[in-house]
Amino acid sequence: MTIKAFELAEGITIGGGARPVYIAGPCVIESRDFVVDVAGKVREIAERHGVPLLFKASFDKANRSSESSFRGPGEEAGLEALAKVKSATGMPVITDVHHPEQAFVVAEVADVLQVPAFLCRQTDLLHACGETGLPVNVKKGQFLAPEDMANAVQKIVATGNERVVLTERGSTFGYHNLVVDMRGLPTMRSFAPVVFDVTHSLQLPGGLGHATGGAREFHSYLARAAAGAGVDGFFIEVHPNPSQALSDATTQLSFDEFDRLIGQLEAVSAAVREVAT
Repeated sequence: MTIKAFELAEGITIGGGARPVYIAGPCVIESRDFVVDVAGKVREIAERHGVPLLFKASFDKANRSSESSFRGPGEEAGLEALAKVKSATGMPVITDVHHPEQAFVVAEVADVLQVPAFLCRQTDLLHACGETGLPVNVKKGQFLAPEDMANAVQKIVATGNERVVLTERGSTFGYHNLVVDMRGLPTMRSFAPVVFDVTHSLQLPGGLGHATGGAREFHSYLARAAAGAGVDGFFIEVHPNPSQALSDATTQLSFDEFDRLIGQLEAVSAAVREVAT
């Protein structure tokens, strides 16, 4: 299935049979120096593989499990940190928007806006993001069927903005568990380019009681399966010391794991493009 390509960021095309785009970075901005250092490292890895990369980090994790969980530096400091990443590395950046009034503020720094999975049906938020004119990446809610995401796409397109990406991050399967239905990837690709969220799909929501658990050991299996399904990109959270991360410590990948995984995904994706032509 071939879908219409568009420019996701300067020099980076998604869809239409283009090679996969990578969205990578830590779950949350732990500090400005931290996020700049991580950005430099993921850029180095991406350049070694020759893959297109957008840097991702959140300035606020508004849906953490516990009241005491670290949320991030907040909007002002977080956007300053992302601006520093852009100036220091030259990479385009993507970050979450939680409220409609944030959209135009975040758009002053970010190259792509991201709508969190729990908010993917919020009409006012989708409209606000669409009205910025920037590409919008909408994460599929864990509670929705793949075909339901056509409605999210239509809400953004109603603003005149057709640059929409959908991200699969797993579906709720009973308590404290997610599964990925690979059939949903081609379904959603009939609406928009699709990115597979490797690391959030590993989550066991609320599995630790005070925090979300995860099964990092399965990351390469799910990612390679999605590559075999022909997705248009991969979302991968990366941290220099995952076990010490202030958010998603059970699912983020180390730099070495990220490096190895790109090699695997590029091989599978190239094979898929070859047989599809």
